[in-house]
Amino acid sequence: MADTKREIERKYESDVGGLPDLTGAGGVAAVLDKGVADLDAVYYDTADERLAAAGLTLRRRTGGTDAGWHLKFPVAPGVRDEIHAPLSGTVPPALAALVRSRVRRSELLPLVRIRTRRDLSHLVDADGALLAEVAVDDVRAERPAGDGRAAQWTEIEVELADGGDPALLDTVEKRLRGAGVRPSSSPSKLARALTATAGPDRRPEPPEERTPTTAGDHVLAYLRTQRDALVTLDPAVRRDVHDSVHRMRVATRRLRSALRTYRTVLDRAATDPLREELRWLGGELGLARDQEVLTERLTADLDDLPDTLVTGPVHARLRTWSQARRSGSRRRLLAALDSERHLDLLDTLDALLADPPLRPAAAGKPAKVLAKAVRKERATLSTLLEQALALPPGHDRDLALHEARKQAKATRYAAEAAVPALGDPAAGLLKAAKLLQGLLGDHQDSVMARQALRELAGQAQAARESAFTYGVLHGREEQRAAAYEAELPGALRACEAGP
Repeated sequence: MADTKREIERKYESDVGGLPDLTGAGGVAAVLDKGVADLDAVYYDTADERLAAAGLTLRRRTGGTDAGWHLKFPVAPGVRDEIHAPLSGTVPPALAALVRSRVRRSELLPLVRIRTRRDLSHLVDADGALLAEVAVDDVRAERPAGDGRAAQWTEIEVELADGGDPALLDTVEKRLRGAGVRPSSSPSKLARALTATAGPDRRPEPPEERTPTTAGDHVLAYLRTQRDALVTLDPAVRRDVHDSVHRMRVATRRLRSALRTYRTVLDRAATDPLREELRWLGGELGLARDQEVLTERLTADLDDLPDTLVTGPVHARLRTWSQARRSGSRRRLLAALDSERHLDLLDTLDALLADPPLRPAAAGKPAKVLAKAVRKERATLSTLLEQALALPPGHDRDLALHEARKQAKATRYAAEAAVPALGDPAAGLLKAAKLLQGLLGDHQDSVMARQALRELAGQAQAARESAFTYGVLHGREEQRAAAYEAELPGALRACEAGP
């Protein structure tokens, strides 16, 4: 089983050697010598260094107090999540799964070996509590291929203790800078080692930065952002990071919507099959999320009721019902992410972005091509919502409002993709469409809640329990839905003022 630790640290370079006196820096009362350790780490990556390009590091390290496998994900500058697994001869399956969206079917190879002689010190406060660890590292890096490419340097690492105050790092840095120590130019040992030991033909070219000019440029830039989100969120979903399933699902929706909206830019013969695969992935991501949202809504509504309106074992029945519906949904989602179908989807998306099936409109001016597509989505939204509101209350109206909700999302994402090209008009529509989508989403949540309450009431009656409370909640949901519907015409008018 892999363990996760949040690592907050800063790295420095020094030509003077040793560690300056840090006593008195912030709350540091003493600097305790913790001895010297020899560390030997082999870093793994694909031959084309995909993990390193994304700021990820995967290593097998011996020596020190935390020997084993370590996988590090960047969170923010100087902040990484380190996932630890026990020492073994091959990459642990739990860690291999977390890099699968980047590695795909490529082999993980030992690319760099880094041996470190670490002189470790603890910074403690007046009570002896650990504030931070400081390491002076003498580093030697070499390519395992034995071709003689190697590099040596000395660096200082300052890592904040768990739960420590990040302000301490600023205070320590001020002391270090005063002693002639400077921040490292590399974010990690691996990054420095890869650059220092790369042969002339392996040194990475700086990424080409090109300002989007055509309609196709803007659409492709938006698609790349969502593709990157899919790849990045894959390990977060596997780790069950808060809100990761929802965010990954939104990325699939944005991709599907953009591919549909901008059919004049990209050939649908190539994009329609990809849209269907994205629909599949979004469905797998939605199983657990939809049930989670519904349970949270019903639980909150139940908690809001006065005790006098709660009759029978309603809380217990709601928990049992929710657990039964959620059973196996996470296992199914992980199986989908592990499937060949998911890898094929990612590969297809990469191939489309590398060699896009552009249509003639792709070369057109964004102000014309993108604006036309956005206006078309907005017009469809107006038609669907007006038709839905013209229907009498009931099942057909609820279904029509749900279709309008999906179109509100399409309009929102169309405007979102066009903001860099169209500016404030698209941004205004984006804001208005988001508000309208929220109202329609709340309405649909109410529809699903009423359906669930009827199901729960039926189960209660079959068990000879009172169904009174479910009826009370159902009535409240009906009132909510009516309130949402009353706001829809005004929200639609705001959408109709756009590019």
